[in-house]
Amino acid sequence: MGKKQRDCVTCGGPVGYLGRQHCCRCWRRMTEQAAKATCPSCGKNRVLQEDTGRCITCSRVCEQCGHPVRSAGNRLCRECRRRGDRLAAQQPCPRCGKPGYLREATGWCGSCSRPGPQKHPPRVCRECGQLRRHAGLGLCSACWQKHPGRPFIRGEHLRDQLADPPTWLDAFVAHVAARFCVARACGLVTDLGRLLNDEHSNNPQALLERSRRPGRSMGAFARALEDFFTLRGLALPTDQTERLAAGRRRRRIDAVPHSLRPAVVAFDASRMRDQDRARRAGTRPRSDHTLETALSIVRDLAGFLTKHRGKDDWALVDVHDVKAFLATLPKARRRRLVVLRQFFRFARSRHLVLINPTRTLTAKRASGFSGPTLTLDQQRELFRRWTTDEDVHPHEALLGMLALLHGASSSEVRMLKVTDIDPLARTVRLGKRPHPVPLDPASWTVLRRCLAHRAAWRIDNPHVMVTKGTKAGRSPASTAYLAHVLDDCGYPPRTIRSTRLVDLVATMDPKLVAAAFGMDPQATLIYLADHVDPGRLPVPPKTARATPSST
Repeated sequence: MGKKQRDCVTCGGPVGYLGRQHCCRCWRRMTEQAAKATCPSCGKNRVLQEDTGRCITCSRVCEQCGHPVRSAGNRLCRECRRRGDRLAAQQPCPRCGKPGYLREATGWCGSCSRPGPQKHPPRVCRECGQLRRHAGLGLCSACWQKHPGRPFIRGEHLRDQLADPPTWLDAFVAHVAARFCVARACGLVTDLGRLLNDEHSNNPQALLERSRRPGRSMGAFARALEDFFTLRGLALPTDQTERLAAGRRRRRIDAVPHSLRPAVVAFDASRMRDQDRARRAGTRPRSDHTLETALSIVRDLAGFLTKHRGKDDWALVDVHDVKAFLATLPKARRRRLVVLRQFFRFARSRHLVLINPTRTLTAKRASGFSGPTLTLDQQRELFRRWTTDEDVHPHEALLGMLALLHGASSSEVRMLKVTDIDPLARTVRLGKRPHPVPLDPASWTVLRRCLAHRAAWRIDNPHVMVTKGTKAGRSPASTAYLAHVLDDCGYPPRTIRSTRLVDLVATMDPKLVAAAFGMDPQATLIYLADHVDPGRLPVPPKTARATPSST
């Protein structure tokens, strides 16, 4: 080092170079520190390798598992080296063919060298009487799987496992045992034990919320718990219906183009507030189906404006755009126009549009009934099918006969309960009709056949029409099921019911029909028509041709 020029600003040592503020030691330390950085793996301040971006210690990893290797001369970590040594010492077993440590006494692996447990000798099953292996309670495996006492045995075991079993545990076991098969009932009791053994609260409402599965279906276990708790007043019903409806509305809103979506979101929120306000006031709120249909129409309009009209703002919509959209489906013009009027009135109140483009549009349509009806021959064919054909499903025969002879709607048959039937008077209560409906012998026979089909299942559902999806609960059959019950006969329920209403209104006073069916008097007036079927007119008498008398 040359002559001292100054003192180091860090340690105070001599600095022998011109222009430097630090000594050689401090300069070397600062240079090494500048080349280091924090390793992302170990977090220490080290010199990072260019190829890995980590320090040299963390850059050495195992070739098999990727764990760090500390020694520079090893390519594998300690666990992989030990595993490799064990595998090298193994040989394929002559008996099972699997690699293992062969025993000198037998020449086989350990599993093959050890003798297995002695099986119990087969015994005669006390249920089926066959000589089979014993599974439990003197039953073979097949008979034990369908033994009706299995759910109760599983419930007793669960009670012994719990430190503080709930008081309703035995009632729940009996509830699921009476509604499900043996295997499903045991599975539900096992699921209940899983919830009761966790660290959360065992309150019935908390159990019901934790049992729900994410997604569109909350699961069979959650439905069973909901039916059990609500039937006994232990918990409130879940909001699964509201969740499903919110999901359907969200999917319709997400299908709207992004530029037009905020207005549709605000429109949906406004209608939901109106529905909640109407429900609180006790009036008739809009159903979820009505709200979803309106969103579908607005969604279709938004897609039409974006794809075919080249408009991405509601303020640009004019009457010609709405006319072009309504012309795509002429039969749905009236329904679409009603929804579009509601939407654009809302948009104008929020200053999204300046002028309502639907203000001058009209949807004129004849107020009379114009749907299809059945001829007398078709009605006779359906009557013979539902009263004589044993291969017809009882649900099809019941819905068809009640619609053909009594003008029952699908919703009335869907909500029909066993308690609505009077076997002595042979009457039923359908929907909101003010008086019981007397049944003719043919309809009563079809109803008894449907009740016999229902009695074949061990169910507690109060409705007459029970399906596989509703036999374990208390809810009615789905609307989609009722819509397809009459597919085999070839005619929808609305056509069959309209045929009966048209015939009654044409032959009777419409007010009497409205009073008997519990309908509004204006609803029956649409079935009055100014056209008379030629088959109902009397045949005019033949007039004899006058012949001149002979003179």
